[in-house]
Amino acid sequence: MNDLLIIGGGPAGYVAAERAGQKGLSVTLFEKTNLGGVCLNEGCIPTKTLLYSAKTYENALYADKYGVSAENVTFAYNKIVARKNKVVRKLVAGIRAKMKNNNVNVVEGEATIVGRSEKGIEVSCNGESYFGKNLLICTGSEASVPPIPGLAEAGDVILTNREILAMKEQPESLVVIGGGVIGMEFASFYNSLGSKVTVIEMLPQILGNNDLEISNMLLDFYAKKGIEFNLNAKVVKVEGNKVIFEKDGETHSVEGEKILLSVGRRAVTKGFGLENIGVELHRGGIKVDEKMRTNVPNVFAAGDVTGFSLLAHTASREGEVVVNNLTGKEDHMRYNAIPGVVYTNPEVAGVGETEESAKAKNLAYKVAKLPMAFSGRFVAENEGGNGLCKVLVGEKHGEIIGVHMLGNPSSEMIYGACMAIEQEMTLDEMKEVVFPHPTVSEILKEVVFEF
Repeated sequence: MNDLLIIGGGPAGYVAAERAGQKGLSVTLFEKTNLGGVCLNEGCIPTKTLLYSAKTYENALYADKYGVSAENVTFAYNKIVARKNKVVRKLVAGIRAKMKNNNVNVVEGEATIVGRSEKGIEVSCNGESYFGKNLLICTGSEASVPPIPGLAEAGDVILTNREILAMKEQPESLVVIGGGVIGMEFASFYNSLGSKVTVIEMLPQILGNNDLEISNMLLDFYAKKGIEFNLNAKVVKVEGNKVIFEKDGETHSVEGEKILLSVGRRAVTKGFGLENIGVELHRGGIKVDEKMRTNVPNVFAAGDVTGFSLLAHTASREGEVVVNNLTGKEDHMRYNAIPGVVYTNPEVAGVGETEESAKAKNLAYKVAKLPMAFSGRFVAENEGGNGLCKVLVGEKHGEIIGVHMLGNPSSEMIYGACMAIEQEMTLDEMKEVVFPHPTVSEILKEVVFEF
């Protein structure tokens, strides 16, 4: 009997398997496609690989701003895609090596929960039965497909994150339905390469729950680069390669060679026998407590399948919480310092409360902000560019409760803000931290001294 059975080899599953193996547990990990899950194969890594190629291309195009001559700058879309595939293969192989090094038994195939007996929890895969003392469900999420009339008839014109990453040719025009993180990253990529991009978003802002001021700044930046935005717009129909939407009481339409559906993701809770052990669902995902326990003893869930925080780094931490508690270390999941990053160019990163969420919760807070140009390193490396760094603190105790940034490389700096929020650092404590100079990260300290 295994100490732990894990269904799903994404960030929650493979990290949990690695940690459990390191602590001496016997583990069997089931994965029906490729290790790494959606993040590595159809999301985080391939999109960032593409975006880096686009950023490199743009840097070469505008190299003259830095006194560098680069003539006849071009790109080869097929080579960009080939490099993306190479990166994914390398990292999948790396995860497989980690599993082997930590004695994790990886079973390739579609797993089904059979039930539980005196032998333990039974999972069937490829005609064989596996038994475990504990079960961790990490089946992830899939792209939501809204019931828009005409989608089915449009055929291969319609793309989700999976199909768009498999494209071998660059579309001349792209309509993106949904201005969230995934939609904006693909909009950024294809805009950089010269495709005509239109974004249609039902909400009055892009990037959903991100800081409104920073979201609007990013929108203005990309509008100037040629992306057409339609906010407060509801898609009512698709006719071939034409998207018909309503805005301000009027009906409009826009055409695109391809149409990307990017309206969110939903937890995968069907098709693997969840009902056979009576696991409770909540708001479309598996209901768990702060230790990632379901209502069924010895059955846990982590990652997107919980339907709560659909981020790879959240999933990994949730998997660690499960293993820690199984191996005698008291641990629980906290969500107050989960960072979010949008890998556009410039990048957006944030953690903790936004002004909007703080107001909705009736939190007493103070806010300070500065343009990124207050950082010497930022000015040196972003000719003509700017951005913003915003810090929120609790009014009573002066503890840092939120940090939000627009500007490169926000993704590499936000972890410092995560640590500050996790440790409940105050303004006075942050002021005493020594930042390396010159770095863009110094902007955080500059803002702290604005209070």
